[in-house]
Amino acid sequence: MANVAITGAGRGIALELVRQHLAQGDRVYSLARDPAGAAELNALAAESSGLLTVHAMDVADDASVKAGAAATGAAPIDLLYNVAGILGTPAAQLENVDWAEFDKAVEVMVKGPLRVLLAFLPRMKAGAKVMNITSQLAASTWPYGGFYDYGAAKAGLNRLMRSVAIDLKDRGVIVGLIHPGYVQTDMGGAGADITPEDSATGIRELAERWTLDRSGDFYKWNGEEHAW
Repeated sequence: MANVAITGAGRGIALELVRQHLAQGDRVYSLARDPAGAAELNALAAESSGLLTVHAMDVADDASVKAGAAATGAAPIDLLYNVAGILGTPAAQLENVDWAEFDKAVEVMVKGPLRVLLAFLPRMKAGAKVMNITSQLAASTWPYGGFYDYGAAKAGLNRLMRSVAIDLKDRGVIVGLIHPGYVQTDMGGAGADITPEDSATGIRELAERWTLDRSGDFYKWNGEEHAW
């Protein structure tokens, strides 16, 4: 049984990761910005015999992150998923950038994962893993324009976590970057390519076999290496 912490757990891919880890008998700490509004998550927790607990955490707020991590107790964390994210303003025009939304994207998707990692790091021993859900938009190979705040934030996350992977290697903590696919969630829409179940299954299986020599690498949910 592993101790697993998951941000953004109220919906989408993160909620499916909660389901799958719970189904395999793991102890799951689910972290959501609005726990009271996460009906499915709370229902799972009520039926979990204590294996799943729900905790408030806004990854854009340092005090909330620290309080949320503290609320999960002191047990070692074997696996942390940084999933919480926002879409930003995909339709923004170059001449009309919304700087408030841009700053929000950076707070949530660049600073947020680092805040969460630092909050749990004292409880992570050698072999612990930090899996960061990023995007194909973070790669220089993405062939389209737009998505200024989202793409920049995810690219920043990739570069940030590659540095973190280098700095944590001596401690044996493994860091991964995963493109989850184009997923049928509130963010991806009903016309996306794959289901949350397919995405989460691939992410979970990839996390299980991630090794220290690949720490800081960027992969797709299906196990293929992603070009930068």
